[in-house]
Amino acid sequence: MRARRIWTAVSLISIVAVACFATGCGSGDDPSPSTPGPAEPGGAAPETTEADAATAVTDTATPPSTGQKAVVFPVVVFETTEGKIKVRLNAEKAPRTVENFVKNYVEQGLYNGTIFHQVDKGFMIVGGAFTAELEAVPTRTPIFNEAEDAGLSNRRGTIAMARDPSDPHSATNLFFFNLADNKALDHKDREKAEEYGYCVFGEVIEGMDVLDRIAQLPVKEQDGFTALPTRTVRIDSVRTLR
Repeated sequence: MRARRIWTAVSLISIVAVACFATGCGSGDDPSPSTPGPAEPGGAAPETTEADAATAVTDTATPPSTGQKAVVFPVVVFETTEGKIKVRLNAEKAPRTVENFVKNYVEQGLYNGTIFHQVDKGFMIVGGAFTAELEAVPTRTPIFNEAEDAGLSNRRGTIAMARDPSDPHSATNLFFFNLADNKALDHKDREKAEEYGYCVFGEVIEGMDVLDRIAQLPVKEQDGFTALPTRTVRIDSVRTLR
């Protein structure tokens, strides 16, 4: 479990390194045509142990109920220890990603009690995968990366799925809020894992001030996490409004 926990943290560190290298962390500028490509990811995932397998939920997303009209732009509310964040999801552009987020995690209560475990001022805030004790929570089957099909940009105020930089289709429960226009994280090339992009699937419609406040918190290194807030920021609940 500890190996999986640290591997996930390192994967997010790789995202930070790639984007900072390309754009200067939160500058919002497009990479120059002469800018060298991103660095290689930080290694493959460790072999799944019996203990890891026991905590994983492996069934796929629950299909929509028949006879009910799907909500194209559902709204979810994050109740956190720092305040409320309201997010409008985009099931028109990223239907699989939204279904995974809502059906597999929000409606199952699997985000309740997790924390924002990585805060990079001027770049992103990451959460949804760890408890306050830094233990990984159960995940479901990784989903197909819709970054190319959705065509949504990682601009300030959007929410996107995190993944292993070496595997485009490895996102499960880990998500991040963009604090700046992070165009380096957008889809560019389907043949290169590091340039496949990170799928945006919604945007903040209320509570951006809460995220900006979280971004000001001091951070520390602990147990493989390099930007853990010194004051725990807990997600008490995530629920759908409509």
